[in-house]
Amino acid sequence: MSRALEGIRVVELCEIMQGPLAGQTLGDLGADVVKVERGERGDAMRTLDREAVDNGHVSSYFVALNRNKRSVVLDLKTAGGREILHRLLADADVLVHNYRPHAIRRLGLSYADLAPRYPRLVYGSASGFGATGPLAHKPGQDMLAQTVSGLARAVGDPRLASYLNPTAQVDYASGMGLVQGILAALLERERSGRGQEVHVNLLDTAVAMQMLEAAAHSMYAEELNWVTQWYGGTFRTTDGVVTVLGLFRDNAVRLICDALEIPDLSLRPELATTELQARNKDFVNEVVAPVVAGLSTAEALGRFEAADLLCAPQLALPETLQHPQIAANELLVDVDVPGQDRARVVGYPVRLSRSRADVRRAVPRLGQHTCEVLAELGYSPWQIAEFTRQGAVRADHIAQEEIHP
Repeated sequence: MSRALEGIRVVELCEIMQGPLAGQTLGDLGADVVKVERGERGDAMRTLDREAVDNGHVSSYFVALNRNKRSVVLDLKTAGGREILHRLLADADVLVHNYRPHAIRRLGLSYADLAPRYPRLVYGSASGFGATGPLAHKPGQDMLAQTVSGLARAVGDPRLASYLNPTAQVDYASGMGLVQGILAALLERERSGRGQEVHVNLLDTAVAMQMLEAAAHSMYAEELNWVTQWYGGTFRTTDGVVTVLGLFRDNAVRLICDALEIPDLSLRPELATTELQARNKDFVNEVVAPVVAGLSTAEALGRFEAADLLCAPQLALPETLQHPQIAANELLVDVDVPGQDRARVVGYPVRLSRSRADVRRAVPRLGQHTCEVLAELGYSPWQIAEFTRQGAVRADHIAQEEIHP
């Protein structure tokens, strides 16, 4: 099988989610990704899953984001660590980092520092709020981006002042946006022969996720809320919960009444228009809820679908992961985990017909590939041992024994 990014070398200087997701996605598509970690603990995601780590297991958070990579531990504050990194960059196509601007400049690894030396390098950077401006100094965090961007206020229930989504939705979106920019830069390099800088940040991504709402506000000073501005409801059934939406339907209340074989509530003056149906949905749902409560989930969905209403069962994540549609989509993949059974995790959700994303490498131990990668760069076992003695590199003991039996 031909992999889309086979032959591309990526150097990843990233932690947590935004940058590591980008690195993993490039690896899924066939790139050789060398993850440069630091310190004795490496990427903070290795220890953030406290329950797993406290029980002697590998962090599930780290497993979710770090397949198809090789782990090298370098101390970039040492001359030896920087020398090795520059030797890596000499043959690299892409550098990805999520260091804060002042930290990357201190290390001499800004785009301005590297572009003259590596003119073909695609330089991907990710931050919380941007490279310049009054918030550039702040560390990036998904829920902070939700708070500043307006996402936390864009909730369906107007009775709530705000709502922080516990799922790292902005991290995911910005990480995939970084991948998109890197791929565009690699494509452009085929024509120009030159690399360029690609930057994403959480704040811009969170605002971009609200592009429809932003246009409604800037053009007409209107507030767009897909939940409150159309009829809809969530109802208990005999064996679950279903959601029904009236979006894109001229008379959703009539449709739901027809589906449930109850009198048409839309004949009432206060429910005569789409706007009135949205405004008075609580009244409608008080009538509808007891009827739906007497139906199974399958029966309710069958009736709503037959009436051409948008509807779906409300599932918990464990149920979703077991759903036959997820199996049909082949979304979940198996990944080898050091010292444990294989893990089933979410794979790359984009499908290429000929160059499918795949899993080639297990989740790496910290520093597992330090010796291997340094040997590929031309360093002798003696030089690697000297770098280790100086503290410039760190390798796990298993890898050291393989190189120095």
